[in-house]
Amino acid sequence: MKLQNMFKKTSRKSYISLKESKPEVPEGLLRKCNKCGAAIIAEDVKQGFYICPKCHGYFRVHAYRRIEMLTDEGSFEEWDRGMTTKNPLDFKGYEEKIEALQEKTNLEEAIVTGKASIEGMPVVIGVCDGRFLMASMGEAVGEKIVRAVERATEEKLPVIIFACSGGARMQEGIVSLMQMAKTSAALKRHSDAGQLYISVLTDPTTGGVTASFAMLGDVILAEPHALIGFAGPRVIEQTIGEKLPKGFQRSEFLLEHGFIDRIVERENMRQELAEILRLHCNTERVLRTPDEQQVHTELEEKVKKVRSAWDRVQISRRKDRPVGSNYIENLFESFMEFHGDRCFKDDKAITGGIAYFKGMPVTVIAQAKGRTTKENIERNFGMPSPDGYRKALRLMKQAEKFGRPVICFVDTPGAFCGLEAEERGQGEAIARNLFEMSGMRTPILSIVIGEGGSGGALAMAVADEVWMLENSVYSILSPEGFSSILWKDSKRASEAAEVMRLTADDLLHLQIIERVIPEPEHYTTENLNNVCDVLEQQIRDFLEKYTAISESDLTEKRYGRFRRM
Repeated sequence: MKLQNMFKKTSRKSYISLKESKPEVPEGLLRKCNKCGAAIIAEDVKQGFYICPKCHGYFRVHAYRRIEMLTDEGSFEEWDRGMTTKNPLDFKGYEEKIEALQEKTNLEEAIVTGKASIEGMPVVIGVCDGRFLMASMGEAVGEKIVRAVERATEEKLPVIIFACSGGARMQEGIVSLMQMAKTSAALKRHSDAGQLYISVLTDPTTGGVTASFAMLGDVILAEPHALIGFAGPRVIEQTIGEKLPKGFQRSEFLLEHGFIDRIVERENMRQELAEILRLHCNTERVLRTPDEQQVHTELEEKVKKVRSAWDRVQISRRKDRPVGSNYIENLFESFMEFHGDRCFKDDKAITGGIAYFKGMPVTVIAQAKGRTTKENIERNFGMPSPDGYRKALRLMKQAEKFGRPVICFVDTPGAFCGLEAEERGQGEAIARNLFEMSGMRTPILSIVIGEGGSGGALAMAVADEVWMLENSVYSILSPEGFSSILWKDSKRASEAAEVMRLTADDLLHLQIIERVIPEPEHYTTENLNNVCDVLEQQIRDFLEKYTAISESDLTEKRYGRFRRM
């Protein structure tokens, strides 16, 4: 049955209420927004992605209609039709309720699953429909998800699930609860097979669905202002006896607290999903052929000006010096930023995501100083908290799973040393990065572009190679801190800088780093391209070399690099 016909049969007005008080208006033409109360034309809403043209509020979308909006025309093949609940607890009246809903919605259960394509890329897709018992997860819903995921694993296909649910289905009791474990276990096997899972959270996503398949995506997207949480707001308010703050448990709240990667507006969802799929479909590590033009070598040939170590410390801290985001913008294409550590927070002192480098998908992570005072305050002057290091590690582990090289840009005075950082385990977070990066089965390149302060820098520099820009520094701690600890006099910082051997040339001589990247005399964003021209060729050479090495040899070589130190 064509999706258009299916939708006509299922278009009960759950997203807008009928404007009964205007009998002179043709039936079904004019509706009332159940969010702002404005009169709106039904066809305008349908053509506008089911978004109110007056208040921009999101209406819920029926499962078949959402599939039609997202997938290539005629590509959807539905799976497991005819699968319905068996009423495992013999709950009185449950079967009659199910039959009534099937008649009313023309759905068999609360989720539709199947195979389709998005911009030519095959996917397995599942879409929950809130009209069917608020898309609660019972045995049939869990079974349909698991079968779809198992088939995706077998056919080596990515999975996209649009969640919308009130949680576990009460009428099925403990059997419903077990679906949380069952769906999670299926997704673990799919993940272990190296396949992509994208979870999209819509309004509302709560209860046992939140605590299982909805929050297990490699990439987690959400629609704006969607209600997302484990316990519902009413339950929380009744439990704690307090009114919840505005915006609590909305998708924007979850983004700020590190639990989702991105908020995507509905009109952009198809394009965003297609781009994520493209970045993961290109599994072959093949770089685009370089241009015939010779790489700019003026910087490599220039005569270096003699500078003291303290001079270089000062240069590395200049406010007009390029920061991590400048390199991401200049060296990579189609950068898609992902957010959060999935534990507590999205630390803005670290920026990370996926992009293309000369046609090759890579993961890019940068310690992010700001370009203005306001940005620096927002980014904590590039001093990451535990949440930032956990975000970086999450992105690196994701890169390892999908065979993407990792490129890190290091620029931090050091890890943040505030009270809350200690409460959330700053030392453990840094140690965990060192532990995991040492054995990561994908190439890692770290480039110190400014300050490389202490363990806060090392947590992003356990790499196959570490490079430094000519006037960057990398040290056990700041010269001020060094002189305070050893000589009880922070005013001797310039003297400490000479003793510490923290310049790029020093560290190349000590075999701590592999390469020094030359800089212009006064390095700013105005002449960033000169440095990026050199970096581009060097990164290309690094990727060609290290992507050709087997995983076992790669990790052994990295271990040997640090073992020699």
